[in-house]
Amino acid sequence: MRWTIKPQPKPEKVKALQKALQVDANIATLLLQRGIETYEEAKQFFRPKLKHLHDPFLMKDMDKAVARIEKAIINKENILIYGDYDVDGTTSVALMSSYLKTRHNLIYTYIPNRYDEGYGISYKGINFALENDFTLVIALDCGIKSVDKVAHAKSLGIDFIICDHHRPDAEIPDAAAVLDPKREDCNYPYKELCGCGVGFKLVQALASKEGKTASDLTEYLDLVATAIGADIVPIDGENRVLAYFGLMVINTNPRPGIKAILDKVNKTELTIHDVVFVLAPRINAAGRMEHGNYAVTLLSEEEDELAEKYAEEINNYNLERRETDKQITEAALLQIEELGEQNRLTTVVYHKEWHKGVIGIVASRLTETYYRPTLVFTKSGNKLAASARSVRDFDIYNALEACKEHIEQFGGHKYAAGLTLEEENYEAFKKAFETVVSKTIDRNLLTPEIKIDAKIDLADITPKFYRILKQFAPYGPSNMTPVFMTDSLIDTGYGKCVGDDKTHLRLTATQSNSSSRFVGIGFGMGDKFDIISEGKPFKAVYSIDENEWRGNVSLQLKLRDIKP
Repeated sequence: MRWTIKPQPKPEKVKALQKALQVDANIATLLLQRGIETYEEAKQFFRPKLKHLHDPFLMKDMDKAVARIEKAIINKENILIYGDYDVDGTTSVALMSSYLKTRHNLIYTYIPNRYDEGYGISYKGINFALENDFTLVIALDCGIKSVDKVAHAKSLGIDFIICDHHRPDAEIPDAAAVLDPKREDCNYPYKELCGCGVGFKLVQALASKEGKTASDLTEYLDLVATAIGADIVPIDGENRVLAYFGLMVINTNPRPGIKAILDKVNKTELTIHDVVFVLAPRINAAGRMEHGNYAVTLLSEEEDELAEKYAEEINNYNLERRETDKQITEAALLQIEELGEQNRLTTVVYHKEWHKGVIGIVASRLTETYYRPTLVFTKSGNKLAASARSVRDFDIYNALEACKEHIEQFGGHKYAAGLTLEEENYEAFKKAFETVVSKTIDRNLLTPEIKIDAKIDLADITPKFYRILKQFAPYGPSNMTPVFMTDSLIDTGYGKCVGDDKTHLRLTATQSNSSSRFVGIGFGMGDKFDIISEGKPFKAVYSIDENEWRGNVSLQLKLRDIKP
């Protein structure tokens, strides 16, 4: 692991914020690193309010979208709610359809099939709309690049409203309205909404015409918070407000579908971390293993008993997904070993029978193992399809662009992408990708990095310090869980390897010249026991959390890494 201490704010700024907020220097430092410099900004950060949400009509085309939907309601048109098969798409469709059904009884939903139609708006979906007399389609979490398909639909008398958050091309689709804060001609103050967030802004705008405010729409925020967590968007600005109140709904009064999932995993108090690793994989499993419709049905269900039945199905898909990705990951690791490719700068593997729905997860697992740009290929029809994953600070999209002579089509962003190519081009692509990465990657990027917010002493970790730290949540990009470094530590003699297979490390740390001592737990760090044994001094990187044992709650260090 590379340890990197984040840039530290100027001492005079720290002192000024300390004084304004009556907090210690470490808290002031953490706030300044997150761009919070004044009392008012801190108040808004620690005490989010729904009134902090922006006026939805600041978004380009919002007035057109509202007018077109209201016209459809008055004219009793059939409205199709169309969304992608991942968590952001299915939560968006559940949100929009649930709201519009309170206003109109001709609302239907459509999720494209991952294997048959692929990502985004499809011609098959447009044909479905035509055959079933839909004159308005609201596309969520997709559509911003579907210029030809939207034009085709328009020629058939079908209007589209697009609610997307991906970066558009130079040409915007000729739709009835295109809501996307990343449009260059859109002056909306917050650019980082997820697809479900853009959908919520449309619901907010529609509801405002009935005299309702965001406070009247909190029942939909469990869906928005789930999408924010799953789509790994920044949790600052408007997303922070939506995530904060959405988690509150999840933890106090979630919709039956989300409650049924949580009952299956015996979870009560959820954080964004739990949304990402507990809730999202189960919702995603439907689209990966069967069809995204199952997720929309579950998330829209209002009856508890039916929700429990659907949650059981979703849970089974997730168990199947886990078993499938475990088998493929093991096979891929074996392939790397057998081909003697452990020392390459890239991982590129292929098997014609690997399940297309999980190759993205497998690519992530391989990246965790070898920590290098990774592609996992499988057969898709008469072509090969791949999911690509990168390491921090390396742009895999640019690397693929440099290999485009071997690729049929590709899309994505800096850290994740997808592509297809002809089978006969696989070996040439694999060679070209290794060459491009070898020439362009900084070798330091092939070692995982831990970014440290601040260096502190154990004596700084007080109940008051942790009480304020807890209020930094919800965590996510732009507001990650604070990570600290402390040196001159020794184990008090209680250090040992724990867990059924002794792969985890548990220690009790104290610091020279200090009476403070804290239990530290390092998952998967059992092999580092020698560093702390026999009273040897060490330094540690960690976050702070609470440990509850037999009714007693104490602060503990959640170790990220240790070094002599």
